[in-house]
Amino acid sequence: MTFRQFAFNNVLRNKRLYVAYFLSSMFTVMVFFTFAIFAFHPAFSGGSVNSKAMFGMAVAGGIIYVFSFFFVLYSMSSFLQSRKREFGLLMIQGASSGQIRWMVFLENMLIGFFATVGGIVLGLVFAKVILMLAENVLIISESLDFYFPTLAIIITFISFIILFLFISLFVSFILRTKKLIDLIKGDKQSKGEPKASALLAIFAALLLIAGYATALFVKGTMVVMVMVPVIIVVILGTYLLFTQLSVSIIRRLKKNKPIFWRQTNMLLFSDLSFRLKDNARTFFMVAIISTVAFSAIGTLYGFQSYLTNGMKEANPYSITYYPLEDESKTDMKQDVKQINTILQEENIQAATEKVTLNYFDLGDNQNVLIAKASDYNRFARLIDEKELHPKENEAVVMDNSQSLTNTNEGETLMKSPVKLDDGREIQPYRKATSSVLPEFRAYYVVNDHVYDQLGKPVRSGDHFVWQAESGQSDQLINAGKKISEQVGFTAQAFDYIDYQINKAYGPIMFIGLFIGIVFFVSAGSFLYFRLYTDLDEDKQKFGSIAKIGLTQRELKKVVNRQTAILFFAPIVVALVHGAVALTALAHLFEYNLFKEASLVLGGFALIQIVYFLIVRYFYVKQIRSAIY
Repeated sequence: MTFRQFAFNNVLRNKRLYVAYFLSSMFTVMVFFTFAIFAFHPAFSGGSVNSKAMFGMAVAGGIIYVFSFFFVLYSMSSFLQSRKREFGLLMIQGASSGQIRWMVFLENMLIGFFATVGGIVLGLVFAKVILMLAENVLIISESLDFYFPTLAIIITFISFIILFLFISLFVSFILRTKKLIDLIKGDKQSKGEPKASALLAIFAALLLIAGYATALFVKGTMVVMVMVPVIIVVILGTYLLFTQLSVSIIRRLKKNKPIFWRQTNMLLFSDLSFRLKDNARTFFMVAIISTVAFSAIGTLYGFQSYLTNGMKEANPYSITYYPLEDESKTDMKQDVKQINTILQEENIQAATEKVTLNYFDLGDNQNVLIAKASDYNRFARLIDEKELHPKENEAVVMDNSQSLTNTNEGETLMKSPVKLDDGREIQPYRKATSSVLPEFRAYYVVNDHVYDQLGKPVRSGDHFVWQAESGQSDQLINAGKKISEQVGFTAQAFDYIDYQINKAYGPIMFIGLFIGIVFFVSAGSFLYFRLYTDLDEDKQKFGSIAKIGLTQRELKKVVNRQTAILFFAPIVVALVHGAVALTALAHLFEYNLFKEASLVLGGFALIQIVYFLIVRYFYVKQIRSAIY
């Protein structure tokens, strides 16, 4: 048997530990290859189709490539830690440190080669599906047909072979063979009772509480100002949570005799304190990486919802037309006629209304819109909103539901009465939120009889709206494009604006989703490595305990609890971090992101639960087969 054959057989014998490393590496290659397929697709070759998407994909490819380096490096170092005893036996047989390094280099290159080839093949298999998905998400008119991506294959193959070569050389160079007796003993050496500082444990809790409280209670632009300090505090608190606070909690539970001596808790807590201490850095890294994935995707999805839904709430009409103040009546009539002609060309059935909005001086250079109840109600009926019927001595203050101006305007108007020509004052009696009238600032709605006694307005403006029947979205998009080209910025079709926003934002969402998935899969793989690294030790430990009466049911219970705690501890922390981050984002935009945050965090939690059930099944199966 040659040395190369020996290295190849080593990979086959350790396939249980290598499989997660191989599959995760292959997945990162596939994602990188997918971006390469997009970048070199013939539809993009002219440079006229979605150039921003191409730039974003190039940046995403670079991020994935750099992250792949650190991911593969960590995976390899974790694998080598579990092979101390194997290296010791090889040294007893006469292997030198140089030969062990050469063996590790060959093994890693072998895995890297097949992971690269496998990732490219897998990318080709799913290329058409991904291209179809991208075609819809990116909102482009050209069809992304399947093609054989020769250039993408060459670039992906060369890039990852270089990556694995560099990592193999780096790992071989830094590999240190310890004393022979230490290698032979491997993980059997006593680690001592895990210790934790009570002061640092309290400090960890205080850091997390302070970070969460700051993020949850600040509003508006203050969120941006405290963002960096909060991130630093939470990261430090997360590290101390896993290295100090978790160990301290387990030690306290072990001192509680009613809990510690109950059924199989002694087995669970005795080993759990060691596991938490040994895996603290892994848990910290998984929590932070998962938080980045949750927050990034949640932010992208939330911001898109804020732009599209917020715009629809602030502008509930299909089309609006705001003539300029210096625009002549002739030009205005011509524009309105042009809009109606376009709607007819697209066979759009729409109701229309016109209103003249008058602004009055309330003093202190404060010009405020005061609208007649009848005008308000005509527009309200158009979009099925509740009508207003104020009495002659009453005024209603209306706030736009998505006002981008001072949010205290409504409260200010509630304290300011409406003055009439005869000296009487109309007191506001309630405040409501609505987007019925096309006004972004707070305004008054008064009785029609009162309105005629307001005097002369300081300025006026005509406004036209069209509300189309449902189910005409495609026609409205086409009409909006024509209106934008023929009438100009004074007329806006919001289905077309929504289409433009999604077209510009689609690539960002698509790229962010891919990167988030890469981070999340990598985080899950880290947990897999740590769990299966201790599998042989667990087999011996539970085998010894089984000889003194541990039943299969008790074994399954202990393993399930221990595995669940180790698997979900960092994920739960990441979910809490992500929920706080998305809540802070909602405070920044002053927009409710509960639905978006729930979908993102719930989706990732569901994926993690499925992943856990699969890993746990095979983990328990391996231990039971080795014992019973």
